[in-house]
Amino acid sequence: MKNWLLFLGTLIGVFLLAMLVYSIMDRRTEGRFAYHARVSIEGIEPRDSLWGMNYPRQYQSYQKTQDTSFSSKYNTSGFRDALEESPETIILWAGYSFSKGYNQPRGHNHAVRDVLASVRIGAPQDSTTAIPSTCWTCKSPDVPRLMSEVGVKEFYNKKLPDFGSQVINPIGCADCHDPKTMNLTITRPALVEAFKAAGKDINQSSHQEMRSLVCAQCHVEYHFDKKRPDAPGANYLTFPWKNGYTVEAMEAYYDSVGFSDWVHPLSKAPMLKAQHPDYEIYSFGVHAKRGVSCADCHMPYGTEGGQKFTDHHIGSPLANVENSCFVCHREKVSDLVSDVYERQGKVKETQRKVQQHIAMAHLEAEQAWKLGATDAQMKTILQQIRHAQFRWDYIAASHGAGFHAPLESSRVLASASAIIQEARISLARVLAGFGHNQVVKMPDLNNKNALQTYIGVDLEKEKAVKAQFLEQVVPKWLQEGKAREAQKKVTMLQ
Repeated sequence: MKNWLLFLGTLIGVFLLAMLVYSIMDRRTEGRFAYHARVSIEGIEPRDSLWGMNYPRQYQSYQKTQDTSFSSKYNTSGFRDALEESPETIILWAGYSFSKGYNQPRGHNHAVRDVLASVRIGAPQDSTTAIPSTCWTCKSPDVPRLMSEVGVKEFYNKKLPDFGSQVINPIGCADCHDPKTMNLTITRPALVEAFKAAGKDINQSSHQEMRSLVCAQCHVEYHFDKKRPDAPGANYLTFPWKNGYTVEAMEAYYDSVGFSDWVHPLSKAPMLKAQHPDYEIYSFGVHAKRGVSCADCHMPYGTEGGQKFTDHHIGSPLANVENSCFVCHREKVSDLVSDVYERQGKVKETQRKVQQHIAMAHLEAEQAWKLGATDAQMKTILQQIRHAQFRWDYIAASHGAGFHAPLESSRVLASASAIIQEARISLARVLAGFGHNQVVKMPDLNNKNALQTYIGVDLEKEKAVKAQFLEQVVPKWLQEGKAREAQKKVTMLQ
């Protein structure tokens, strides 16, 4: 009996070992098949569908960035009218295109479509009056292709419609990967130049650092430098990192070069518009200090058929807590999400209060000018409004500052609050000097339509012009672009 049991046990053991070997061999075969190159990627290839033939799992997961159904307490991957939610920001951005329309950002797959549909850029059929082509820089892998073909300075020197039929592919594979090695690579010169200006060599960055730096090509604060000696007149994309990543360092940089995005029509303050300094703020947070990269949370690893791959469904970690957060954290999903919302909520609360005070400061400054205030009386006040609003916007424009670095975000907002309170006290003194001791009468700061009317924005007219542009011009651009791409030769591999 013992011998029979030993014999049966041996058979079972051999069978299980054989199944294990078969499974390993099958997974290896599947891995070779999954990543077997079927198409030769030549040069800067902006079409993700071709890359997808070589890397189907990554491509299929990236296609999910079209999905706009996710919504957390404070952010969403779908449409959300930020001006409707915070109407007083219309006063903050009076005279600037953001006062016309400002929506929450959608997924990367919508990048080109959202630029063209934005009411902020109007109807740019005429290249003489359109916004700069530099505004295309972060929206498409067609951009590094064009930079390679026409030159970087030449690209920045054009207008957006000059490349309307050229920029048709949304953010994709060629923005971050070398087609030959699939290594992460920097395709936007502004980041390389920013490192060089700070005395650093980006080529010395580790792979883990690159998993954040490819994001830092776009998710950063920047401005268009029109005074660059080697590119006169061009809207040259530049990161203000020469003095460091802090808001004070960037503010000092802008002040030293005399840069302003626009002059506010109500307060007459020379203003700065923060873009989306996600990388800078992230660098002050605990995750960055622990060596966690952007991709670790926003592009976590996934598995399919026994194969491990990077999930390219780039989005909020809260949409994928198990893969994004539980690599390090070990609490309940509800507890983790609640903790995130608590951090974000405290920052948002301060942010809302600061933006209300800045809006009132602009309107009080407007009243001071009407009463006859002089440049000498207003000089310091206008500088304070400029600094307070840039610090507020530095946090407000960031995608997730309240979580990436809640302490730094709170510090920056606290400084903005202190600065704008000083400005308003000074304004009260100026107004009192003209016998105006009453509270300045203001429009309804909770009414989007009333505020846009107050600053002279005819939104319905803007929308009508935009609709005509989308119906008549954009389809032609897309048709021309697709026709050009269809002429490219594609080499299929065995």
